[in-house]
Order: sequence, then C-alpha cells, then structure tokens
Amino acid sequence: MKKFLLLLLFCHVSSPGKHSLKFFLTASSGVPNLSEFVGVAVVDEVLFCYCNSNSKIVELKQDWIKNAFKDNPQQLELFTRQCFDNLLCLSGVHILQLMTGCEWDDETGEINGFMQLGYNGEDFLALDLKTETYIAAKPQAVITKLSWDADKSRMKHNEIFLTEMYPEYLKMYLDYGKSSLLRKDLPSVSLLQKSPSSPVSCHATGFYPDRAMMFWRKDGEELHEDVDLGEILPNHDGSFQMSVDLDLSSVPVKTGGGTTVCFSSLVWRTTSSPNWTKQRSGPTENPSDRTVPITAAVAVLAVVLAAVTGFIFYKNKKGERGEWKSYLAYFWICSLQKEER
Repeated sequence: MKKFLLLLLFCHVSSPGKHSLKFFLTASSGVPNLSEFVGVAVVDEVLFCYCNSNSKIVELKQDWIKNAFKDNPQQLELFTRQCFDNLLCLSGVHILQLMTGCEWDDETGEINGFMQLGYNGEDFLALDLKTETYIAAKPQAVITKLSWDADKSRMKHNEIFLTEMYPEYLKMYLDYGKSSLLRKDLPSVSLLQKSPSSPVSCHATGFYPDRAMMFWRKDGEELHEDVDLGEILPNHDGSFQMSVDLDLSSVPVKTGGGTTVCFSSLVWRTTSSPNWTKQRSGPTENPSDRTVPITAAVAVLAVVLAAVTGFIFYKNKKGERGEWKSYLAYFWICSLQKEER
C-alpha cells in the first residue's frame, strides 16, 4: 500500500495591513471610438468612480462612495473637474496615460505615494518622492524631467497630495466602505478524489474578497503540467469559490515527499497549515472518505494593477488645501508634443 501525502498550505505573501487608493486617467486624440478622456478611481482594487468625456457624468459605482460624497460634496466637485475640465491641443493620434495614488499600511502607518506618466503606449516619467526628482524612462523625457525637477512649487504640491491628501481620502473611503472593503471571510476547503484514477480536486468556497489564487506544488516547486485551474465564481451569499485539480498519475511518489496545494488571498496572514494523508489502496475505496473539509486563515497576495493611468493636480492661487484644480491634460500632451519635434 502506497502513501501519498497532500499538504494544504495557506501561504503568507505580504502584509495584510496595506490599503491603496489609485486614480487612473487616459487622455487621447485622433483615436476612433475612444473617449478623449476616461477617468477611473479604485480603493483596494475596487472600482468606485468612473467618468468619460462622452457621457459627461461621474458614475459612482458603490453605495458607500455616494454617502461619502454626500457628506463631502467638495470631493465630488473635484472628481467632476478632473473628468470634464480637460482640453486637448494637438492633431494626430496620441494617447496620454497617468497613474497616481498612495498606499497606506494600517499596521505600521507607512505611506507611499506614486505618480507615473505614459505617452503613446510607453513609459515616460515617474516621480520619486524620496529624491524629489522625476525619473525619465526614455531620452525624449529628459527635457521635461529637468524642467519639472526645477519646479519646486509643483513638487511640493505633488508631495502634499500624495502623502497627505490621498491618505486622508483613503482612510475616509475605508471607513465609509468598511462593510465591504474590510470584509474578510475565510474559506472552507475540501479535497476530493472520486476514484483512484481520478484527479484530486481542491475546492475552496466561502472566501471574500475574490482576489485569490490556488496552485499545486511538489517539493516546493509549483506544478503546471496536468493541473486544471478553475475560475473564481460567485456564491449566492456574495462570497466566492474556486477549484484546482491535479492528475496524480503525473506526480511521482517519493518517501517523505509532499504535494502542496496553496491558497492565497489579498487579505489575511497565515495561522495554520493542516494536512491530509490519502491511502492509495484499490478501486474499492469509498470516494466519500477522500473528502476532507478544512477551514483556516489565508495569506496576503500582492496584486499589481497593470494599467498605467491616473490623475494629477495643482494648487490654485489662493493656496487653500481644499481648493485644488485639475492640471489640464492638454498641458501634458502639448509639453510632450514639443519634445517630439
């Protein structure tokens, strides 16, 4: 009788205390079927605000942000200006992409602000707050970098927004949306093999949020062959489920070795590592004996948003913190256009 050890491991990846606020903006000219301006705002990767220059409407995607803007109407005015106070000043086909926002660790209090600029599908500039300089991603960006590095007023405005204003917004949004944004439901996990020749299926259900991954590992290395990863599906109660299957016939049995299925989510840290031992004996085994429900805390999985879009602001002449206006997209595009000449 052969023994095959399956370890169900809940992997710790990064700090569960980190939260993020990101603004995304895309401005374009000469692109058919694309709005000249599109703006998106997300908290912890959850979309809460959207607008485009065609609809002329700021769409609030979550109930909690409607309450937040009702209590803080000046923020809705700010979002509206970002969406509709933008003009383009050039002909031809061009696309400008901006991303800006902040990360806040609610355990350590650490705050990191970020801002990136892309032009015509390529990285262009990125702000380094530690050195208070811009990083040029290509030679054509050097002129703008030097000009903006010398603009200490602009740098101070960016620093205030990225390290003071944005974190204030983020904390407020987390408070208004805590019932959903801070919801943390642990999964119930079952291992099932219907027959000795069938794949082993690991099924996790009841977890929230839906930012999760599952994969099989053998002796510490992730398995890719003969692995069938299912998609994340919603449950009727608003939680989620997913499965990952492994064909055991492709995995050699070694004494003392172990095959691991790892479940990672964006919210929690590890608290336990249960295991399940299956006996490979014969076709008379009862399939129900091979199902073992397991419930445990899960780990943080850092998720990087691939899009590079966003918002940028500047302070008006009054210098009041609450009176910031849109830094018009046409300025950015005009500046970049000059460098192409």
